[in-house]
Amino acid sequence: MNNSETLFVALSEQLTAFSTFELYGTGQVAEYLATVENVVGPTILCDLLEAYSKIQDLGGEAFHTALREEILSDECYGPVARSLIKMWFCGTWYQLPSAWTDKFGQSLANSTFVVSANAYKEGLMWPTIGSHPMGAKAPGYASWTKAPEIPEIETSIIEQTS
Repeated sequence: MNNSETLFVALSEQLTAFSTFELYGTGQVAEYLATVENVVGPTILCDLLEAYSKIQDLGGEAFHTALREEILSDECYGPVARSLIKMWFCGTWYQLPSAWTDKFGQSLANSTFVVSANAYKEGLMWPTIGSHPMGAKAPGYASWTKAPEIPEIETSIIEQTS
């Protein structure tokens, strides 16, 4: 595991509220890291991860404020971080807005696409809603006829994002 991967997973953990263990459990870490690098280029990816590394050791509210201000509100990193969140949850990379590409450059890879068949199946949206990907994982045929059971969220997670 290299430093880029470690920072990528740490940033993803903060953006998704899923643990490092859960993110690695999807089997998508390397593929998602490669996808982001392919779309935005190694320089912007490196800069995003460096920006995260500068704030990752801040505690509590200072960290959450810095994450919002230094990453999510940044004109370069914010759209990339939001596409990263959507990719983790849906398995799809969503095209960066034209305002972003006008300023930071267009890439042939910057389009909306499903990263892979596994990305769809391993999307974080499924455990979030307490269900499974239709037609892709057990319990099987007609299981979508029953409403999903939504697991209770730990209070500590809610307090962290407030």
